[in-house]
Amino acid sequence: MNLRKFGQTSLEVSEIGFGAWAIGGPAKAGSLPIGWGRTDDACSVRALHRALDLGINFYDTADFYGLGHSETLLGKTLGNRPDVVVATKVGQKLDENGQLTLDYSPEHVAQACEASLRRLRREAIDFYQLHTAKVTHLRRAELIGALEKLQQTGKIRYWGVSLNTFVPEPEAEFCLENRLGQGFQLVLNLINQRVKPLLNLMQQQQYGLIARMPLQFGLLTGKFNTDSKFDESDHRSFRLTPQVLGATLRALAHLERLAAKYDTSLTGLALSFAVSHPQVATVIPGMRTPEQVEENTSCLVRLPPSDLEQCYDLYDEEYYKIVDLFKAQG
Repeated sequence: MNLRKFGQTSLEVSEIGFGAWAIGGPAKAGSLPIGWGRTDDACSVRALHRALDLGINFYDTADFYGLGHSETLLGKTLGNRPDVVVATKVGQKLDENGQLTLDYSPEHVAQACEASLRRLRREAIDFYQLHTAKVTHLRRAELIGALEKLQQTGKIRYWGVSLNTFVPEPEAEFCLENRLGQGFQLVLNLINQRVKPLLNLMQQQQYGLIARMPLQFGLLTGKFNTDSKFDESDHRSFRLTPQVLGATLRALAHLERLAAKYDTSLTGLALSFAVSHPQVATVIPGMRTPEQVEENTSCLVRLPPSDLEQCYDLYDEEYYKIVDLFKAQG
C-alpha cells in the first residue's frame, strides 16, 4: 500500500484508508436512519484486521457514527498502536429530543474529545475534524481557541474540517483565506466533483486532503438495480430512491467502457478516479467485511490525464444532475 504525505503535517497515510461509518451499525436521529443498517461486530473486527494486514494505516470515524460504536470498535481493535493514523470528528449530536443538532461550543468540543479518546483508547487523536461545521461556527475565536488548546495539551495532533457534501465552497474558502486547520475531508467521486476547482489551492497551501464517498453509497460499484431495497435502519433506504438508482445506472454505461479498458471493476474505476488526484492524500471507502477490504485494495489503476478529463467531461455534461437529486433530499 502506497503512503502519501498528509499536507504539511508529519503524518503519512495509506492512499486507501478505512471509512468506519458503516461499522457503527444502526442508529437514528428521531425517525431518520443515520447508519448503514445491521452489522456484525465480529465481521467488522475481521475487516479491520484484514486492513492492517494489507497495509491500510488510516482509519476515519466520528463520534456520531453508531453514536460512538464505531469509535469503540476501532479502540478495541487498534488501541494506541503507533503505526496507525486515526481521525475522528466532532460537532454532530442528538439533542434532548433525539434530533440531530450541531454543537461546536468549546465545552462540547473538549468533552467530546475526551469521550472519543476513551472510546478509541488512544493518547491523542491524530486528526480531529469539525463535522460539517459552517462559516458561522468557524468565525468563532473561542472554537478555534479550543482546538488549539487541545493541540497544545496533546489531546489532538492536527485538526481540520469535514466539508459539506454538496456545498463545500464557503467553509473551504474561509479556512483557506484564514489559514485555519491543517486538512479537509471532502467528497470527490465520479458523480460529485463539486470540490475539484479548489483542489490545487488546497494543495498549494499544503492542506492534507481526505476524499470520502468515492463509491457514492455503493452506487458506483454497479451492484444495485432499480429494484434494490435497503433495510429501514440503513440511511440508503431514503437516499437511494428508484429515481436516483435509475439515473445512476444510465450513467454507469459510460463508465463500464472505461473500466473495461483497464480490466478493472466499476469499483476499481471509481476508487482509481479519486486516488489518481495527486492533491488527495487518502481515499476512504466504507468497509465492513474482509472481502470489501480486499476488493478496495486490489483493484486500483492509475488513470492518465486524458481519461481523467473524460471523467470530468461526463460530470459536466450529465452526472451533476444525479448529485442534484441527492441534494434535493436535504
